[in-house]
Amino acid sequence: PARTNEQKIVLQNTQEKLRKLNPEFFSVTFGAGGSTVAATTDTVLELKKHKTPLVIPHLSCMGGTPDSIKSLLQQYLENDIHDILALRGDVPSGMGSVGYFRHANELIEYIKTEFDDQFNITVGCYPEIHPESDSKEIELKYFKQKVQAGASQAITQFFFNADAYFAYVEECQKKGIDIPIIPGIMPITNYSNINRFCGFCGAEMPRWLKYKLQSYGDDRNSIQKFGTEFITKLCEQLLAGGAPSLHFYTLNRSKATLDIANNLST
Repeated sequence: PARTNEQKIVLQNTQEKLRKLNPEFFSVTFGAGGSTVAATTDTVLELKKHKTPLVIPHLSCMGGTPDSIKSLLQQYLENDIHDILALRGDVPSGMGSVGYFRHANELIEYIKTEFDDQFNITVGCYPEIHPESDSKEIELKYFKQKVQAGASQAITQFFFNADAYFAYVEECQKKGIDIPIIPGIMPITNYSNINRFCGFCGAEMPRWLKYKLQSYGDDRNSIQKFGTEFITKLCEQLLAGGAPSLHFYTLNRSKATLDIANNLST
């Protein structure tokens, strides 16, 4: 979410450009420990002024109490927002408490108890395992708990290997998880940033891809050109293999996503 006037201008320009793609929804993140709750809400309400697309606010367990979460959800309902992306969220550095809800399934259960079916709930999932999970079995167990609690669709963490996504979907189906699983796509525009995100999120960057990006050094234009070509091919593989749609992590920037979408439409 935008916090400064300059960031608000960037976000406004970005969303205007992305609207031309007729997306199904925009999602708005929620800072570690609820650190951006006011900015998230302001951004969501600003985007909601347009009739389309849907706006899906992220809602994190971290740092929230049942009362504060209920109040926020009531505010969303009053503004005709009926979609939520429920996450455990990240614990910010130095924060000792993890909040009232420890896991996303507990948050979902609370939402269902208080609001019944007034919200459509999206959740996150991890084809390459959450960094804090001990095994894929445990990862699938937690994912299924979120589905059983009431999630209706999921968005994955970003990844660079289409086979990892398809294998994950197959494993989910074997466990009786039958909600749509939307691949999360992170455009590659900067090596140091994408490498840092991978370390933070537990996404696996193939060695050949890492070396290829490193070989461009500080040549950002070449990195962006190659990154767009690579992610376009990944998207083509995913769609050809039956992925229900694609969710782009734009980081409030439009160019790379627009270029990839243009490639996919030609």
